[in-house]
Amino acid sequence: MKKYSSASAYKNNRKSVVTIGTFDGVHIGHKSILKRLVETAKKEDLDSVVLTFFPHPRMVLQQDMDLKLINTIEERTQLLQETGLDQLVIHPFTHAFSRLTALEYVRDILVNSLNAKKIIIGYDHRFGRNRTANIENLKEFGRTYGFEIEEISAKEIDDVAISSTKIRKALDAGDIETANSYLGYNFMVTGNVVRGKAIGRTINYPTANLKLKETYKLVPKNGVYIVQSVLNNEKVFGITSIGTNPTVGGVEKTIETHFLEFTKDLYGEEITIEFLKFIRAEETFDSIETLRQEIAKDEKFAIQYLKDRG
Repeated sequence: MKKYSSASAYKNNRKSVVTIGTFDGVHIGHKSILKRLVETAKKEDLDSVVLTFFPHPRMVLQQDMDLKLINTIEERTQLLQETGLDQLVIHPFTHAFSRLTALEYVRDILVNSLNAKKIIIGYDHRFGRNRTANIENLKEFGRTYGFEIEEISAKEIDDVAISSTKIRKALDAGDIETANSYLGYNFMVTGNVVRGKAIGRTINYPTANLKLKETYKLVPKNGVYIVQSVLNNEKVFGITSIGTNPTVGGVEKTIETHFLEFTKDLYGEEITIEFLKFIRAEETFDSIETLRQEIAKDEKFAIQYLKDRG
């Protein structure tokens, strides 16, 4: 898969079949559409192209700083690559871009830049300035510029929307297993290991304190989770605590992981943690010793879960 930073950067003379969307989560609903895109491209000797946008339009048009996304743009890129896609165009979403007329968008982006021969798009797709144009307008442009429209049904579009909503609700509730079932992969966070208060070391449970780069990344409900990661090319499991560490008077939200059977120094490294199961909600304990005992219980639960899971 080739990646382009804008539609104008796209350099490919082959005709293409294009689909358009934010594809946050790249979940099983998205993948059914992407599979159709890739299969159509092969059958009709076209290049499969996804046109997606970053930042998210709501971040630009509504200044929605509270918007949280299932994937970072790096995660989305990797997940899209795994679908067998030929070309990925991540077009910058700006106020100027949002002001393009429907004609300018179709002519300049879809036709002149992306060489669209076919567009696979949802029945409810809106585009152009103030999102005033719809799929019927797109079909009219297709007759003018020589591209076909393949319409994605209401059911498929609804399935995609329902999946996205259920994933976000599940993560907000700590229901990792439901979220993962809709994603088709383990929900993940990636960040750099930074120095924390090192309280874990004092009770024999050292933790890797993860600092996320992107403030827009959705983080699951505060609590304790079973996780897995790849460290030094080896799969390792651990217990991740998300929260403010109220037992020790913490205020700032942290993501701290105690890895089982792994003791090497990870400071400064970038690591990815995949979530497997929720253990319990965040609690305030009456002493550090009580906290230590509870972590021991969490560890025992995690070991048994992983053993049963095989």
